[in-house]
Amino acid sequence: MTEKRVDKDALLEALPRLRGKRVLVLGDLFLDEYLVGQATRLSREAPVPVLEFNRRFHVPGGAANPAQNISALGSTAYQIGVVGGDDSGRKLTEHLERAGIVTDGLVTDPHRLTTAKTRVVAEGTLVFPQQLARIDKLDRRPLDGGVVSQLVARFEEISPHVHAVLLSDYKTGVVNEETIAAALRVSRERGTLITVDSQGDLHKFAGFHLVKCNRREAEAQLGRELTSDADFEEGGQKLLAELGSSVVIITRGGEGMSLVSKEQGPFHIPAANRTEVFDVTGAGDTVIAVVTLALAAGLGIGEGAHLANYAAGLVVRRLGNATPTEEELAWAIEHWSQPDL
Repeated sequence: MTEKRVDKDALLEALPRLRGKRVLVLGDLFLDEYLVGQATRLSREAPVPVLEFNRRFHVPGGAANPAQNISALGSTAYQIGVVGGDDSGRKLTEHLERAGIVTDGLVTDPHRLTTAKTRVVAEGTLVFPQQLARIDKLDRRPLDGGVVSQLVARFEEISPHVHAVLLSDYKTGVVNEETIAAALRVSRERGTLITVDSQGDLHKFAGFHLVKCNRREAEAQLGRELTSDADFEEGGQKLLAELGSSVVIITRGGEGMSLVSKEQGPFHIPAANRTEVFDVTGAGDTVIAVVTLALAAGLGIGEGAHLANYAAGLVVRRLGNATPTEEELAWAIEHWSQPDL
């Protein structure tokens, strides 16, 4: 699998084209909570640090994160998903609105809790804060049929007005047979670009233009380990054929990402930032958001993947879900080299 390089000047010229697009983002919504304290000593009750509380903050997570990335880069994100009739749901909606995301597509289910993930983080003498634990509050029951009908209705109302549809599947029910069918229908009838960031079950997304997954998810689908570049090329080609997609992206953590596309064949992009990795939360969300924007803007998958790679390199330098701006992305392109394999 060859390395794909793109001229930096071409990437900088392409950046403004990410503005002004309209993207419908459908998926599972979370509210991420961070409890941050300073580690002062070990507890006498158990071999764990005692934290003295410093601060608490919330950020949108799950499918809300690619929507935030789209908004931060100057485009409009239309969020479709489910929140509960609780305080977490209200907080999440407020955060989305402050980020400039259109929330008309949100459906409130008063019988369901808003998915919330609480992370306990220690600050102190460490160079970076350290995440000690995560507590998830979620409901994995299938969505009520009436709620699904509302999601599809919102989708059908908004989808005619967008350049692309992005599905973000975190396995809590929003990405289901009915919503996937709605995405395929709008693609077939209107030629709308449809992309997905899936946590497995890739066969459900046959017919999508672009399917993104990570190494573990690709291995589970293929029933084999992926170790060498040749493995990723062969596996990616098989997935591309089985899914009938135009692009398959397999992210490889610190090794970057491997892509197979009908347009440009197989290629690999090493990670733009390997040394300043602080928190990998949300990096995959940034990749799917930037690639979707790039394709919606008419850029090639090579340019889109490189832009996404630089954006992900910025995200992993920060605590929690992060949303790089156009100016920050331009800085990364100008200052970071394209690393050798």
